[in-house]
Amino acid sequence: MAELIEYKCPCCAAKIEWDSAAQKMKCPFCDSEFSIEELQSYDDVLSDPNANQPSPDEERIAEWEQGETEGMRVYSCKTCGGQVIADETTGASQCPYCGNPVIMAGNFSGDLRPDFVIPFKLDKEAAKKALTQHMEGKFLLPKVFKSQNHIDEIRGVYVPVWLFDADVDAAFRYEATKVRTWRDQQYEYTETSYYDVRRTGGMGFERVPVDGSSKMDDTFMESLEPFDFGQAKPFATAYLSGYLADRYDVTVEQSQPRADDRIRESTRRAFLATVQGYTSVEPRQEQIALKNRSASYALYPVWMLGTSWNGNQYTFAMNGQSGKFVGNLPADKGKAWGMFFGVTAGAAVLVYLITMALSETKQGNLLMAAIIALIIGGITMMSLLGQLKSVAAKNEASAYVRDEKVNVTQRDDRFVNTKTERRMLPQAREGGQGGGPGGGPTVQD
Repeated sequence: MAELIEYKCPCCAAKIEWDSAAQKMKCPFCDSEFSIEELQSYDDVLSDPNANQPSPDEERIAEWEQGETEGMRVYSCKTCGGQVIADETTGASQCPYCGNPVIMAGNFSGDLRPDFVIPFKLDKEAAKKALTQHMEGKFLLPKVFKSQNHIDEIRGVYVPVWLFDADVDAAFRYEATKVRTWRDQQYEYTETSYYDVRRTGGMGFERVPVDGSSKMDDTFMESLEPFDFGQAKPFATAYLSGYLADRYDVTVEQSQPRADDRIRESTRRAFLATVQGYTSVEPRQEQIALKNRSASYALYPVWMLGTSWNGNQYTFAMNGQSGKFVGNLPADKGKAWGMFFGVTAGAAVLVYLITMALSETKQGNLLMAAIIALIIGGITMMSLLGQLKSVAAKNEASAYVRDEKVNVTQRDDRFVNTKTERRMLPQAREGGQGGGPGGGPTVQD
């Protein structure tokens, strides 16, 4: 049988849990506090080779219909003897009979034992308050969503995370241009100079996180980044008391490609940023080699909130360390289109009046005003709709660059050739004016 670890107060025998404010284990009855070091003896069970052996109750589950009990485990509560049924990845839960927080120690033994844990710093009330603040100032959020929305479930969860380190050797080649224009009385001239640009060097990345639980939405975890690993602690099961916890069910091998993709994208961006002073830069070739890879296993604190409104379910999440809150909100479509047409109409009138004062071509003014107004209305609506969306995957790992720098070992910017084009000005075509040198050239960056 997988053994359940419970923490009881040495003073009054009441159950004790991790207190995020005190950053210690605390008894809610006598207010006694205990450091993790004082409770380290509870972790002895992790080395018990029998920690994952099934109980007689677990064996009897096999009498259920075929496939119905796949992945299920039965645990026994030490306080009241109640049986706790959970899936094979659950690491911490709560006894449904006596309410004691319980830890499935067998799910964190051997290779499943995390290297690190970032303890919760914010409590459940902070998560509830963050949800309210998350809905403030959202113009297109339906007003009734706030009044009729209610929290169905709120859970503090330790999410399993793989942390990847890697060094990168990279080489890039770019095609870059510098453009300048000038004009005389007849023509406008455009001169384009082409360059072959090369960059070679390296970077280092530390603790790039990848969600190790198939039950946790990867985009939620990436949206909650960054977590401050400087506050991580060596793993001890006492940190899990009072919270839910999962062990990983996505292996390090399965998670590696996601970390590699993020590392490569950050490498591309970092080296591209070193190519400056050009009008345009286009990547042409790249070589990115990852080496010195290593991985560690940690648990990150997340508050998960489930709410319902208008027959739909909405999920929100809060970083249990920093308080960063994410979750997509619904939009009032009627208000969105009303705002779009209102802004567009107002912008059209304003642009028309401005262009009328500067030009005598009425038809051209109307067309220009309509185009500009539609652009302004569209940008405004998309901006307000974007306020409702906060869950998005991270495609890079810039927050995890070692020493926050890129080491460029070779810079090579070679001039290739120059091309010059000329275009006759409209007034020259209409008036048949002769050529001649005009004013000095102007440079476009």
